[in-house]
Amino acid sequence: MTIYEIKQLSEATSPYFFVPKTMKFFGQTMRSFSVKKQSDGRYHISAPMADRNTGKVIGKTERFFNPANNKLEYS
Repeated sequence: MTIYEIKQLSEATSPYFFVPKTMKFFGQTMRSFSVKKQSDGRYHISAPMADRNTGKVIGKTERFFNPANNKLEYS
């Protein structure tokens, strides 16, 4: 599964997570997200957060996409 498929499937449950304005605030793009399938069937998505002024990585956004209910979960 790709990050683009996850975006489409989670639009109803997390409508603001992949909004360009939100991602720009955190210095992210769709291409900055990585997707890894977990043994429980969920997908771990993550992307580095960058400081808007310096470009320095200051953290990481991490969620789990649950395909059973199309929700982005924290753990």
